[in-house]
Amino acid sequence: MNILKKIYCRIFQTCFRIALPVLPYREPELIDGFKHVPEVLKKHHISHILLVTDPGVYKLGLTKPLEKQLLKSEISCTIYKDTVANPTSANIEEAKDLYLAHGCQALLAFGGGSSMDCAKAVGARLARPNKPLAKMEGILKIWHKLPLPVPTTAGTGSETTLAAVITDADTHHKYAINDFNLIPDYAVLEPSVTYGLPPQLTATTGMDALTHAIEAYIGRSTTKQTRAASIEAIQLIFDNLQTAYKNGNDKTARRNMLRASYLAGTAFTKSYVGYVHAVAHSLGGCYGIPHGLANSVLLPIVLKAYGTAAHKKLARLARITGISDSKLDAVAAEEFINHIRSMNISMNIPETLDGIRNEDIPKLACYADKEANPLYPVPALWGPEKLEQMYHLVQEVSEHDRNRNSEHPGKAA
Repeated sequence: MNILKKIYCRIFQTCFRIALPVLPYREPELIDGFKHVPEVLKKHHISHILLVTDPGVYKLGLTKPLEKQLLKSEISCTIYKDTVANPTSANIEEAKDLYLAHGCQALLAFGGGSSMDCAKAVGARLARPNKPLAKMEGILKIWHKLPLPVPTTAGTGSETTLAAVITDADTHHKYAINDFNLIPDYAVLEPSVTYGLPPQLTATTGMDALTHAIEAYIGRSTTKQTRAASIEAIQLIFDNLQTAYKNGNDKTARRNMLRASYLAGTAFTKSYVGYVHAVAHSLGGCYGIPHGLANSVLLPIVLKAYGTAAHKKLARLARITGISDSKLDAVAAEEFINHIRSMNISMNIPETLDGIRNEDIPKLACYADKEANPLYPVPALWGPEKLEQMYHLVQEVSEHDRNRNSEHPGKAA
């Protein structure tokens, strides 16, 4: 990245950091379990909601307890259950049309980040019906209050954030919509819906939450509140994720992971994420790689690539969480990164990602650059050239590409 762009990025980020105290950030009001959802809806005179979820959650019957609570309280519930792992603009339009056709009055997202992103984007389309979704990419493009959202999360922190991440159904470009109106009014933390979730989903969504917390902490726009939330989230994840992975019905571990993901969400809502997310989003949009999996694989690679720019803060995290007692920042930071690698290995998370094509990497790097710069206050600023290296580092090289790389060594990193 050239020096002028670096100066611009840092000035942009500094302005946002200075403005933090006056920006309309807020945290959603927490609802303790499904049983209190009907009373909240009735308080707002809502008698018909659109419940947004995905096929897996719906087939497992996880929405049934909430549906029963709503039925008992005479609140109608229309269900949109076709959200895909990286929700597309087509998902949003289908769900929006269903909302309007049935005269719904509020949105309720049930599941992980995909369902919540889908519901938020539906709200954005309802708030600005004449503005195409693609035109909302970026910052503060919605302006209007959304229909009352009440998300239920299985652990990605999206219930607290001002962002929705969407994939264009035609171009496969994955992009973020950021607006304070996307912060939900309420969040339902219900650990029971996470009991017995598949181990790999538990692992990757847990590492997704860890990525949120770490990227928020090591960035340059932190506050006392976001640092404290990040530290608590990281400690909870280190102490509970592998337990939840091994025993999906461990109630304490599931409750603690749900709190960790919420805390991490509150942290990165104000302090933002970094290049792990920018690269992961482009991979999800192009290849459909689940976001949690991409983050899990990328996290130790990107942290190491930051080098000395991240050593001090990673070392501090290593000492606070008991990972290292070294007084040398470089050593403590390396031990922290190695601990993350060890967690991935223990939960059968791969070190590379299949399907990344060499010819796509320049385009993916440009997408990541556009998303991250100048918004994300990362420890070290990278342009497309450096970002290309991240894709090569996580790439599971196919036999075809291995042959091409041997013929053209400069193509591989």
